[in-house]
Amino acid sequence: MPDLTFTQLSGDQPRTDAERVLVVGPSLGTGVADLWSRCAALLPATWQVVGWDLPGHGAGAPATTVFTVEELAAAVRDRAAGIAAGRPVSYAGVSFGGAVGFAIAVEPGPFDAVVTLAAAPRIGTPEGWHDRAAYVRKAGTAAMVEGSAARWFAPGFLERDPATGSALLLALQSVDDESYALACEALAAFDVRDRVSFAPVPLLSAGGEHDVVVTPDQVAVVIPGVAHQPTAEDPVATADLIREFLEATR
Repeated sequence: MPDLTFTQLSGDQPRTDAERVLVVGPSLGTGVADLWSRCAALLPATWQVVGWDLPGHGAGAPATTVFTVEELAAAVRDRAAGIAAGRPVSYAGVSFGGAVGFAIAVEPGPFDAVVTLAAAPRIGTPEGWHDRAAYVRKAGTAAMVEGSAARWFAPGFLERDPATGSALLLALQSVDDESYALACEALAAFDVRDRVSFAPVPLLSAGGEHDVVVTPDQVAVVIPGVAHQPTAEDPVATADLIREFLEATR
């Protein structure tokens, strides 16, 4: 089981008095704190929000071996049970973190509800992910910045909020090349389309109006004005969506 790094995103210290724990997961190429901090700050003060990083991303140590989406989901379930300590615990993830969310939804363990953002039970094609893995091993994650800028953000976002967009793209350049490539290969092997309809917990699939990776026809709820990084592009709308869904599942 991969050894994942978890980061407290709500307040400075872990809270034992929180009514709900929300575990959040990152997009490929991002650190969870960079992607989720503004959204986490807008969620209810009675929630404890904790994020995990992909290997070689953000605070995560580089990967030392291959891993699967399901193995990451198992690691998240294991840690979440300890963090929650009997309290209600839910999950939300963006893109790769959303793929982990689908894996959690079909085998939820301690989780009582799941929100996936800019994700699908299968994302892209195996061939596309293997090609990207090979490209990153050759050219490095810095070579992904231009393409990621086009895929990640809705038209005009980088002009409206250059600080947020630039911070995410700068962090992409520091992601460990091999860890990124291994994450691509994990997505190549991931497909739970035949299991999602049997998920035993409430599941909300949402995505951006302008997302070209996971298109609006692949999700149940479309978030206006955003593309592939909704927690960064519109943290207010994303936080409202998560809060309303999770409160309705109580």
